[in-house]
Amino acid sequence: MVKLNKIYTRTGDDGTTGLVDGSRRTKHSLRIAAIGEVDEANSAIGVAAAAIAQDSLCAALFRIQNDLFDLGADLATPLGALGGDNFAPSEMVLRIVPSQVDWLEQQIDELNERLEPLTSFILPGGSAAAGHTHLARAIARRAERAVTALAEAEPVNPAASAYINRLSDYLFVLARVLNDDGRADVKWVPGASR
Repeated sequence: MVKLNKIYTRTGDDGTTGLVDGSRRTKHSLRIAAIGEVDEANSAIGVAAAAIAQDSLCAALFRIQNDLFDLGADLATPLGALGGDNFAPSEMVLRIVPSQVDWLEQQIDELNERLEPLTSFILPGGSAAAGHTHLARAIARRAERAVTALAEAEPVNPAASAYINRLSDYLFVLARVLNDDGRADVKWVPGASR
């Protein structure tokens, strides 16, 4: 269990941040940037959840927020940290696992069953709840880009990469559900203002 007695530690005043294994990275390193982008996506999902009135949808978002903390912990524990030589979770190492990705895919499929197939691209908006969810989706895509940039430089848990990829798909489908099951989606009209 995490215990935070003091919010400021002054250890980051030199421009570095500590990882789970005790090593330090610059605050602008690819790993810390990826963790920060995941945190921003999590915060945006919190804003979206505050705008949603349906308890079951909020419960799913709260589970996702918890998973994103798991993802942050995964990214904060490089391969080889604490003696781990693969991406298997252990008592000391928290990792995203395939069942978390599977759950997200199941949620996407269940929500998508309610929707008519798209015949046009849609603009990110509609209801306030859908607009917040679209913004969270765009931020999740940015987090994914940060995770894939990190993965080009050093090993990243494949399940973590899959999870962040699936997340934006989930948020897209959720935004459509929040727009009266897609009936209130705002369709893109190519060249409409020429």
